[in-house]
Amino acid sequence: MAQKNETPVLIVSLLVTIVLLSAGVWWLFSRFNLGDVLPTGGEPAQIGRSPNANTPVRQRLSVGQQVLLSEGASAQKQAGVEALASGNFEQAIAELEASLRNNRNDPEALIYLNNARIGDQTAYTIAVSVPARNAVSPALEILRGVAQAQDEVNQAGGINGVPLKVMIASDDNDPATSRAVADALVDDSSVLGVIGHFGSEASLAAGEVYQQGGLVMVSPTSTSAQLSDLGNYVFRTVPSDRFTAAALSRYMVNQAQQQNAAVYFNSSSDYSRSLKDEFTTAIYGDGGQVVAEFDLSTPTFDAVDSVNQAQQQDADVLVLLTNTATLDQALQVVTVNRQQLSILGGDSVYTSKTLQVGGDAAVGMVVAVPWNLQSNTQSEFVQTSRQLWGGDVNWRTAMAYDAARVLIAGLETNPTRQGVQQAIAASGFSIAGATGQIRFLPSGDRNQATQLVEVEPGSRSGYGFDFDLVQ
Repeated sequence: MAQKNETPVLIVSLLVTIVLLSAGVWWLFSRFNLGDVLPTGGEPAQIGRSPNANTPVRQRLSVGQQVLLSEGASAQKQAGVEALASGNFEQAIAELEASLRNNRNDPEALIYLNNARIGDQTAYTIAVSVPARNAVSPALEILRGVAQAQDEVNQAGGINGVPLKVMIASDDNDPATSRAVADALVDDSSVLGVIGHFGSEASLAAGEVYQQGGLVMVSPTSTSAQLSDLGNYVFRTVPSDRFTAAALSRYMVNQAQQQNAAVYFNSSSDYSRSLKDEFTTAIYGDGGQVVAEFDLSTPTFDAVDSVNQAQQQDADVLVLLTNTATLDQALQVVTVNRQQLSILGGDSVYTSKTLQVGGDAAVGMVVAVPWNLQSNTQSEFVQTSRQLWGGDVNWRTAMAYDAARVLIAGLETNPTRQGVQQAIAASGFSIAGATGQIRFLPSGDRNQATQLVEVEPGSRSGYGFDFDLVQ
């Protein structure tokens, strides 16, 4: 009889245990963002992996006939796209304006609205290629810069009276897909310039196609030093890894008075390898040295063990030269280190996730970025972007805006593919952008220094910590 009475109690105890274990797992995932490491439906851990590789290229290109960023798309936006596809421009304008009233922070809708307003008029077309399906946040950041530039130039009367149309391409940040997109854009004679691509691997693959096809590419976000060697049709508004590496090295040796660096990188990323190589060259040139290297992409990587090894090798500084795909591993290093050793980081560490996950452990980390809003809070670009999007924008938006302004300046001089290239490659080319004067070196690299920011307690981000300019 006692056994029968104990059975329900055992079952209840088992159920309670399962609930408690589930709650514990959920807490761990929430507390440490472990869910971001797993291949969920959001942005994938491996940005370069293309889950949509079999999607036909024609379904990756849109001037408004289809929604490419479907996450959170409103019914009005979908209706506007359908109207635009059928040539009903008045209805498309009405629907897209309604969509933007409900969500003004949607650059795809604003681009399609401006395209709808052009209707059947003659227009100059440029394309912007982004990872619309598997890296939504950076795709939106880039599109906001392009949308703002298009909106401004069209409201001002266009380019010598001709409006600017923008085509959006979805490339998954995958080299093979980016190359296929580049082939399609080169074959489309209406496209007079391209903004993109996002990652260095994608830009390197696509850049070869644009160079051969005689179509200008201006990347707002690809920093690999290898991009400098692709040819005279390839430009970028973001500074090269050489500038980033030099800034980090000078800060470490001259300002922080530290000599020994332990470097963390991703061996499978062109961007990360490039930044590591450039930093290694710079630090030895400045009188410091690299005492240890750790590959974040290896399956056996252990953050605790790596920090212990770095300390045993007498490292003064941990240098995080990761890419987006291995950011989680880099943040594990930050958490384990707990401010024991100084930390420096490349621009991929400049993200709200670093503030959210790193917290107190990240305080004092110095990160190199192409541009920081605090450097010029009263500029026209900053004020306009706040009004347009309802908040502050980051460096990717600013660099994308600059890339669009570069192509607009080229089109103003000579609205042909060759004319655009000749205009912006000219030795005297210089225009004002969101991030200062835009000038290019003969390599196509942006001639501009990198800025340094530091993680400090603050309230702007909403996470209790902010990136503030290094004084």
